[in-house]
Amino acid sequence: MADRSIFLPALAMAALTFVVWWRMFFSRIGQMKRERIHPQAVATSAQAAARLTDSRAADNFRNLFELPVLFYLALVVAAITAQVTALTLALAWFFVATRVVHSAIQCSYNKVMHRFRAYVAGGLALWTLWAMLGVGLLRG
Repeated sequence: MADRSIFLPALAMAALTFVVWWRMFFSRIGQMKRERIHPQAVATSAQAAARLTDSRAADNFRNLFELPVLFYLALVVAAITAQVTALTLALAWFFVATRVVHSAIQCSYNKVMHRFRAYVAGGLALWTLWAMLGVGLLRG
């Protein structure tokens, strides 16, 4: 059986996604109530973009289904190919930490260059993790 500790960073990412979803939910419902926006008036993404002015949490929620998809797969690959090491765990936790920072920035003051630095750092960790997994698979 593979080392289950590799799935703890996935659990943390799922928790982050839940927190951002919760923030997005209350932000949108709050604005819709304040401005008396009927739900049908925001039925499509184009309508929502035109009516809902604060899209930070929604934008971040979408971001959590981009690079993190490759992250989740990398964790599964590490587990089923017995490549769970201190380094793969460190890279996984570092990726999670950068996504937490990225989400905190995007959902709050949203300074692009601050957010971008977190994004790049996380991306480099993810690509390094995949490179290590790839080497391990090729050596197989």
